[in-house]
Amino acid sequence: MTLTKTLLGAAATLALSSAMATAEPAVIFDLGGKFDKSFNEAAYNGAQKWAEETGGTYKELEMQSEAQREQALRQLAESGANPVVTTGFGMSDPIAIVAPDYPDTKFVTIDGWVDPATHPNVLSIGFAEHEGSYLVGMLAGLASKTDTVGFIGGMDIPLIRKFGCGYAQGVKAVKPDAKVILSMTGTTPAAWNDPVKGAELTKAQKGQGADVVFAAAGGTGIGVLQAAADEGILSIGVDSNQNHLHPGKVLTSMLKRVDVAVYNSFKAGEALDMTPQALDLSTEGVGYALDDNNAALITPEMKATVDAAAEQIKSGALKVHDYMADNTCPAGSF
Repeated sequence: MTLTKTLLGAAATLALSSAMATAEPAVIFDLGGKFDKSFNEAAYNGAQKWAEETGGTYKELEMQSEAQREQALRQLAESGANPVVTTGFGMSDPIAIVAPDYPDTKFVTIDGWVDPATHPNVLSIGFAEHEGSYLVGMLAGLASKTDTVGFIGGMDIPLIRKFGCGYAQGVKAVKPDAKVILSMTGTTPAAWNDPVKGAELTKAQKGQGADVVFAAAGGTGIGVLQAAADEGILSIGVDSNQNHLHPGKVLTSMLKRVDVAVYNSFKAGEALDMTPQALDLSTEGVGYALDDNNAALITPEMKATVDAAAEQIKSGALKVHDYMADNTCPAGSF
């Protein structure tokens, strides 16, 4: 009887260990959907890359409203998913509420912040958006013929101002007297998914002389890029490489490697290091896109100028002001 119990106990332990080893990771996409051609889609691409390389499977949820955040987290944690990766700053507070109830589940907030001292099972991953935006700002300034360029953000929050401020600094670095128009789409989460408003703002900025417009607005940015192409001016994409959406009309895209953050989190699985991460130029967490779709728009001289600045930023010789450090922007006003 004792031997039987021992064998059954060993079998149960082995089964539990096996189940833990094969726990599926999960990703929760922010409002706007996983095919927003921007932030969420970058996360999706990272998850897909992991699945294709490993043959593994993962769980996913697309939220339709703010009210679903906590519910989505609990649903995936209850299902045994581990780690649970989330996109967007809006998940920070819900994770802080839910994580203590599931101490054996590791949660990841991309773009958010949860104090690791009080929530040891939450990993916060951020990006140096101001550095990547500085580089595309330089390209905008160099490409502009009117010496007026624009920026259209999504929801008016410090994170998006961080993009706009970095961009303005880059523009001013190559054209000190250039005019930079900084606009926001709105003050609620609906601002991430309003391509019509994005198009209207683009036309308004063109009316003020802008001939290059940078969109950091999630799904709203699709309207910005479309309107810019229709109006005969250049646009700049964000997060994912959006150059292909309007070949020859998108100057570049500010790459924010959300795909890398998701891929690395999935790959680490339950062994995920929970030390907060800040992905910058030196770690290739941000950058700018150059491919066949925009090669004709970026001259060798433009590329050399921007790449030289990138190296200075990586070495620390050039510091780009981070709006979120003090809520100020030395190069422009919102």
